[in-house]
Amino acid sequence: MTSADIFHILARKEVADKAGRDDMDSKIKQAIFRQVAQEPFAKIFNLKLVDLDEGYSKVTMIFTPQMENIFGKAHGGALFALIDEAFETASNSHGTVAVALNMNVSYLATPVSGAELTAEAREINRTKKTAVYEIKVVAGENQLIASCQAMVYRMEKPLPFLEAAEPGKQG
Repeated sequence: MTSADIFHILARKEVADKAGRDDMDSKIKQAIFRQVAQEPFAKIFNLKLVDLDEGYSKVTMIFTPQMENIFGKAHGGALFALIDEAFETASNSHGTVAVALNMNVSYLATPVSGAELTAEAREINRTKKTAVYEIKVVAGENQLIASCQAMVYRMEKPLPFLEAAEPGKQG
């Protein structure tokens, strides 16, 4: 079974799982959306968080000429920024701090200038201390640009910006 097969099986499982469970805590979801909208790094690359659920995130960006390398192709750092934003938001979607331990990226194709790129991160395993994610970047509907497997360390402490989001709290 290839990693693409596993990814498609997980996508189908996610649809089935969503049908039988409640959505993630709305306070956590709103706080993460707010943080991404205010994040200086996300503004540099015009990264947009478009969907978020427990263990899942979808982030978009438009590939621009400013993101090209010396060969006029997509700079790996620009694609990594998109991948990392999806990874960051998916891994912190449980409401506790998660920090990256490892990321293994395969760059498979380069997008054309002006292409909308979408990164989807899906949790494929979670324990008390770690979690593993599969992140795919596509251009348009289905041109696979990059694939990543990444791991976080779960710190078992609440996201610091959740308290600031509560009424009556200063942040």
